[in-house]
Amino acid sequence: MPFLIKFETQSARVKGLSFHHKRPWILAALHNGVIQLWDYRVSTLIDKFDEHEGPVRGICFHSQQPLFVSGGDDYKIKVWNYKTRRCLFTLLGHLDYIRTTFFHHEYPWILSASDDQTIRIWNWQSRTCISVLTGHNHYVMCAQFHPSEDLVVSSSLDQTVRVWDISGLRKKNVAPGPGGLDDSMKGPGHTDLFGQSDAVVKHVLEGHERGVNWACFHPTSPQIVSGADDRVIRIWRYNDSKAWEVDTCRSHYNNVSCVVFHPKSELIISNSEDKSLRIWDANKRTLLHTYRRDNDRFWILAVHPTQNLLAAGHDSGMFLFKTSKERPAFTLHGNLLYYIKDYYLRRLDFSTFKDIPIMKLRPSTRGRLSMLSYNPAENAMLVSCQLPQHEYAFYDLYFLPKDIDTNNPSPALGESKRFQGAPAIWVARNRFAALDVSKTIIIKNMKNELVKKLSTALSVENIFYAGTGLLLVKTAAEIDF
Repeated sequence: MPFLIKFETQSARVKGLSFHHKRPWILAALHNGVIQLWDYRVSTLIDKFDEHEGPVRGICFHSQQPLFVSGGDDYKIKVWNYKTRRCLFTLLGHLDYIRTTFFHHEYPWILSASDDQTIRIWNWQSRTCISVLTGHNHYVMCAQFHPSEDLVVSSSLDQTVRVWDISGLRKKNVAPGPGGLDDSMKGPGHTDLFGQSDAVVKHVLEGHERGVNWACFHPTSPQIVSGADDRVIRIWRYNDSKAWEVDTCRSHYNNVSCVVFHPKSELIISNSEDKSLRIWDANKRTLLHTYRRDNDRFWILAVHPTQNLLAAGHDSGMFLFKTSKERPAFTLHGNLLYYIKDYYLRRLDFSTFKDIPIMKLRPSTRGRLSMLSYNPAENAMLVSCQLPQHEYAFYDLYFLPKDIDTNNPSPALGESKRFQGAPAIWVARNRFAALDVSKTIIIKNMKNELVKKLSTALSVENIFYAGTGLLLVKTAAEIDF
């Protein structure tokens, strides 16, 4: 699996991260009390804010307004305007360190979790606390809104994850109609005549054997993932009446600091005080990739709201990364660009700017089709799928149709033969090279029959075309002919 670091900073320990929804910006909350605002596209520190006294742990951009919220060990929640570069106001009420702060995606609310064992919901327009959620009996390490429903998930050192129903709070504090108006006259913890609380515990998830550091909702399905000091990641499902544990992921050998669902792929990403970041298959719950640092413990993860981009904070800074390449597999021949889109092989003619689908490709359930190699003499295409577990890598051999219906937007599935090993590349008119399962270079003919094996003392990781009959061979240390 590709693990692509796109941007990296060096600083004091990073305890909180937040992506801007539209601009290429990220906020980093540091243990030394500074908040940094970075433009990751041009690798520039735009601004810094340092009014907190002590570490800052909670940080969150507003999705529409030029605002962000922060929470620190000084028991203060601060709302900032990044355009005017100043703190607008401070919310007071927590009696201990503030661990996380998040804006609601729609309502003018802020959610905060604290070591005072409470979760508070604030109206940032009226600058008042509108609800206090009590029930945890140890530090509340994290609390987050559901992305679309009236739910909150929280995690605590009391070893539980709790799901809270805040629909009563919405009905009392948000008037019907577009935009919603707040009723700032309601006091915290207000109840109606029938005793219905603003926020009630819907589910208590028990299973972790040590304190739970993080919990978050899946963006689209009724799932929760949590990570704890018992070094275990637990996946939960829930409905209106109950919640239950589905599975666990075990590989970390120290406290799990943070864990999130990938918004674009069926992946779970976790990091830990064991100085590793790990990527898991969310369906099979198997470990796909591990990234390690020599000296830095990990503390936090953030997910970009719309892009395939994540960030991780550690003892000496933070970095942004992707879990997959987004550029499609392509190859050039003269004025023709062949590329893959939605499992169709397409051809763009640069002379006429006509872009047409040629054939439908066999889908891959294990990974993306990552490489094309075109043979113009035989009008044949090799399509490779490379994977970290090389025994699952494969290539398909297609012969392209001579007559292409340019008016057909959905051409038929092309006839192909699928074989283990990848990548596969043409090296002559009727010969191609491939890396087999044992990472031996093999030469085959047009019928996919073995012509010969190339023995090498090197541990080959990849091969590239270097002219007719020639290959570039990549090892862990060098590239050779």
